Amino acid sequence: MNLTGIQQFTLETAAVSDSSRAITIGLFSVIIAATLYITVWASRRTHNATDFHSGGRGFTATQNGFAIAGDYMSAASFLGIAGMIALFGYDGFLYSIGFLVAWLVALLLVAELLRNSGRYTMGDVLSYRMQQRPVRTAAAVSTITVSIFYLLAQMVGAGALISLLMGIQPGETYLGMSGETAKIVGIVLVGMLMTIYVSFGGMKGTTWVQIIKAIMLMTGTGLLVVLTLSIYNFNLGSLMTDAASASGQGAAFLEPGLRYGVEVSGDAVQSMWNKLDLISLGMALVLGTAGLPHILIRFYTVPDSMTARKSVNWAIGLIGTFYLFTLVLGFGAAAIVGHQAITDQDAAGNAAAPQLAQAVGDHFGGETTGAILLALIASVAFATILSTVAGLVIASSSSLAHDFYNSVIRKGKATDNEQVRVARIAAAGIGLVAVVLAVFAQNLNVAFLVALAFAIAASANLPTILLSLFWKRFNTRGAICGVYGGLISAVGLVLFSPVVSGSETALIPHMDFAWFPMPNPALFSVPLGLLCAVVGTLTSKEQDFEKFAQLQVRALSGAGAEKASDH
Repeated sequence: MNLTGIQQFTLETAAVSDSSRAITIGLFSVIIAATLYITVWASRRTHNATDFHSGGRGFTATQNGFAIAGDYMSAASFLGIAGMIALFGYDGFLYSIGFLVAWLVALLLVAELLRNSGRYTMGDVLSYRMQQRPVRTAAAVSTITVSIFYLLAQMVGAGALISLLMGIQPGETYLGMSGETAKIVGIVLVGMLMTIYVSFGGMKGTTWVQIIKAIMLMTGTGLLVVLTLSIYNFNLGSLMTDAASASGQGAAFLEPGLRYGVEVSGDAVQSMWNKLDLISLGMALVLGTAGLPHILIRFYTVPDSMTARKSVNWAIGLIGTFYLFTLVLGFGAAAIVGHQAITDQDAAGNAAAPQLAQAVGDHFGGETTGAILLALIASVAFATILSTVAGLVIASSSSLAHDFYNSVIRKGKATDNEQVRVARIAAAGIGLVAVVLAVFAQNLNVAFLVALAFAIAASANLPTILLSLFWKRFNTRGAICGVYGGLISAVGLVLFSPVVSGSETALIPHMDFAWFPMPNPALFSVPLGLLCAVVGTLTSKEQDFEKFAQLQVRALSGAGAEKASDH
């Protein structure tokens, strides 16, 4: 089936009319109003630190499974991966595979043990049999760093989405704003909303926003997938053939090597680095999930470890279905919207899925239908961003309040009200930092930015969590060296990679101090983090086998978990 006519139609009507824009912004506003109502409702039911940090531990496996899925299926999943597949075909789908497979690590090694061992944060587990202050400080620093990188992705996605919603094309203005200004407005708007969600609703409000968002996301993307496939009489092969043809890459679009593992003719060294970068990406995606702070704290919102495991099973089912949807969304955007229209709207492809919604709606019912479908998908995407940033901010602010303020500054003597107040102030500060950094990262694909967050989590958090749970010799120096070693190596390699300088899409394109050749550092930073943890442990004489035995009992049975941070 040849859809050249549809592609041409989409390109010619890329601009959004005033009436279509009004419909889109109207539905968009309804989503924001609904989520704010949920936040106000939840704030009236948040009475203490347990309510604020872990939602009172009263969520069922199904509810928490939807919330985990809502938290995990972020702007990177919806906007970034769809854009990656639309621009790079087979190689873009590698993100979907990696994000899904990662849950096996979380399910088999982390979920139950972490729920039984801790109370509010990752720091509860790391510090249980070690010196509290240095380990909790390291945990807080790592949590904030990972969350900031992840927040960048959501903010960049919000900017691209706002620009598309307002129908602003390069060189055009709306309400006196250029396209770049509109993106910045979107980023600031998300920053303000996420601060409100966390400050007032806490974990209860955030969880319900994530549950509703997951339902909306599955429904909205499911509808778009069905409509896209119906154009091709539900023949996925025809869709992929047209996508390859429209991409300008031909058969290469459906084969490995368009973005990762690229063979460079006459340059064996660069070819080798390209292949290693693919391995590094896979390592980051598969190992990173089990070290993401905003995912880890979701295991504390349920009453026991069995519920935690069941909630992960629910999440895997939802997430697996969704990532199959991204295959159709990405190839559909490539075939129906076209490569040129996608990159004209957003060079990194972050707006491909909403553009597909508008094109499919135009195809079935004209401009009004296209505007309504665009409004629906864009609103879902924005709800996706809001729920994920709320989860990230509450993870960071909880760690600052519980790990750093209570355990380090107040030496465990802070009251519940003090912790909640500090968490709310921290939420505003973290939001401000994320907004400022996101303004400079607008040209990067959001799926790629999240992969960097995964690499840091896999390097700094996962090795120390696993060693804390399974190695009785592990001690304070090992935990500190593991966290900071993984963190510094991951962030340092990124700073000296093509992500920051030396390329047109870099954060600082006019400078070149990139000596590390790979965009993703996980292949080197994960082993370095593990090595630092092992060396740090073996160079210290500290041992507490009795505390390790107690931790094992707690991890396997849950006995005493409520007091995990009160010793």
